[in-house]
Amino acid sequence: MRTSRVERIAAGWLAVEATGVLVLAVWELVALVRGDSESLGSSVALLALTVLAAAALVAFAVAVWRGASGGRSGGVVVQALVLSVALGTLTGEGADLRLAAVIAVPALVGLILLIAAARTAGQRSKDSTEEPGDAAGV
Repeated sequence: MRTSRVERIAAGWLAVEATGVLVLAVWELVALVRGDSESLGSSVALLALTVLAAAALVAFAVAVWRGASGGRSGGVVVQALVLSVALGTLTGEGADLRLAAVIAVPALVGLILLIAAARTAGQRSKDSTEEPGDAAGV
């Protein structure tokens, strides 16, 4: 099955996000090696979770590229989680609107792309299941 252009763009966006998460993991690793962390156990756990998140994003990107609905669903969940982090930066003592925007805008773009990809895949599925007589209303 050939995927649409919007599905490939959504997959590419997820791959870019995965790259960003991997960069974050490298930054965490550098901080760990330098001894900038207060708790070794917490730092290692955070690093492991960050690498796991990057791997999940890569898997979702590949699945979206291949047209699998599970990749789109997983990608939407990731975008929702990132949006909740952005919302969290707006609350509390260190609330920062600019940081919230930096976090939220890419997640919103990803969410829009994934919804568009789902609509495109749904339309393609609907078109492939219609019989010739159905389209004419016969």
